[in-house]
Amino acid sequence: MAARKMLGQVLKELGYIHEGMIQEALTIQEGTGKRIGEILAQAGHIDGEKLAEALAVQAGMVHVPSAELVPQPDALAKVDASSARVFGGLPLRIEGGELLVALSDPLNGQMLLDLSFTAGMPIKLAVVEEEALRTGIAAAYGADQGGPKSAAIDEAVEELAKSSGKVDLEDTAAMAQAAPVVKLLNFILYQAVRDQASDVHLEPFEDDFKIRYRVDGILYDLKAPPKHLAVALISRVKVMADLDIAETRLPQDGRIELTVGGRSIDLRVSTLPTMAGESCVMRVLDRSVVALDLGNIGLRDDERRIMERMLTLPHGIVLVTGPTGSGKTTTLYAALNAANREEVKIITTEDPVEYDLEGIVQVPVNEEIGVTYAKVLRTILRQDPDKILVGEIRDEETARTAIEASLTGHVVFSTVHTNDAPSAITRLLDIGVEAYLLTATLELVVAQRLVRRVCKECRTFYEPDERVLMELDLKKAEVVGKAFAYGQGCERCNHTGFRGRCAIFEFMQITEAQKRLMLDLSPTARLREQAKADGMRTLRESGLLAIYDGVTTVEEVLRETL
Repeated sequence: MAARKMLGQVLKELGYIHEGMIQEALTIQEGTGKRIGEILAQAGHIDGEKLAEALAVQAGMVHVPSAELVPQPDALAKVDASSARVFGGLPLRIEGGELLVALSDPLNGQMLLDLSFTAGMPIKLAVVEEEALRTGIAAAYGADQGGPKSAAIDEAVEELAKSSGKVDLEDTAAMAQAAPVVKLLNFILYQAVRDQASDVHLEPFEDDFKIRYRVDGILYDLKAPPKHLAVALISRVKVMADLDIAETRLPQDGRIELTVGGRSIDLRVSTLPTMAGESCVMRVLDRSVVALDLGNIGLRDDERRIMERMLTLPHGIVLVTGPTGSGKTTTLYAALNAANREEVKIITTEDPVEYDLEGIVQVPVNEEIGVTYAKVLRTILRQDPDKILVGEIRDEETARTAIEASLTGHVVFSTVHTNDAPSAITRLLDIGVEAYLLTATLELVVAQRLVRRVCKECRTFYEPDERVLMELDLKKAEVVGKAFAYGQGCERCNHTGFRGRCAIFEFMQITEAQKRLMLDLSPTARLREQAKADGMRTLRESGLLAIYDGVTTVEEVLRETL
């Protein structure tokens, strides 16, 4: 079998670029990790059409020019809209008993072969320019509409229910490949990505089967298929995640990679045996909706200046604290992205690695084989890093190793699980860290929470009454001229009044006065008083500012802060 040609070589043979352009792109690739085709296109050396042609030649596929992207009705009838969007493929025509499907990324070809189950025939792949494909799918299937309980989900559920008599419930593998099962899961995954869900839950109970999405931190029910088809749907997920579908007694973890609407999506799959059968949760990791930028995570101007200053320190520890799901990892990734330059070596150790960051070395923790945070961190110190991210400080060994890293000239970022910033110091002292080491290394503690954003399309302003002010411990005079907002509910926000989330922060810069209290082992309440005296804005105060800005509601701030 002939070796696969490099894309740059293919473009050169087609006469679109010369050797100097290839070498220039390779140099840029070393520093950024981007694909060669993307670099050449951004430099203006090639356009999308030439890139698509070269990708087709490289993959041994047909190239379809954008002008010829005209799907035939009989081909479109073979693939439903959600499947086309999930797999990023547009059916063009039927020729020689095969369905010709256009895609923009040949590396997505293996996943596209799953379409053969819903199409009921073999599939042949062709390559088309990415923007033309996106436009073609939208034109062929119409505008993307519908909320979490869309008619498309209902139709797929009904089709599954009707086909239940044809599915062999004793043959798990056959169930997982049944066309209605494949079609329903495609609907569920596409809907989850489109609605920016963070998690998809497939949960069997004694009398029913639930499908739920978590959107903006809140779970929503979807119409689910009959209970006896739960095994088929969960088996389909396990097949896609390359898990053992015959093993239902042990928890399993896997990963599914998809391309949806031109975006690369990672699904982290976890199955758990329960009394009623296997429960399955898929964590949706869509980098395109996560703002990995300090300017987009909700920092106020003064908070952003503090964080940027931390990135320039020669050594020290920066902690981000909060409960699970409060956006700590996103904040740390945004900080590392801001520090990510050619002259800076950054290494992370995480459990698990949630997003791939270009130009940053990321190491997964695997405690089952002894690859712990502390062991990886000690090895990282021999890799000549400038900045280090430790996913979580959860024990004395990890804390001591992080402190050692800081004392030897590294900036260490990490997380701990506490309710506010001052409690993080007490937590570290409790797990055995000496106060003098903490005062020598700790520079900043950031506590954060996520609150839901009021939908901009249906936002309405109102005058708060006495009850609301009492709950916030405010007086009427303090809110004169300040508008409070809520969402009335509309199609865009699925009638919830909210769309998206933003973070509110508590920045505790470590001062000399606080260090003296730490050395005296003062209680958390005393540390909190001193931090406020030193200018710390509490989570509740940050929440009030978000209310005054019309970003979130009183109820959200009361729910997340004390």
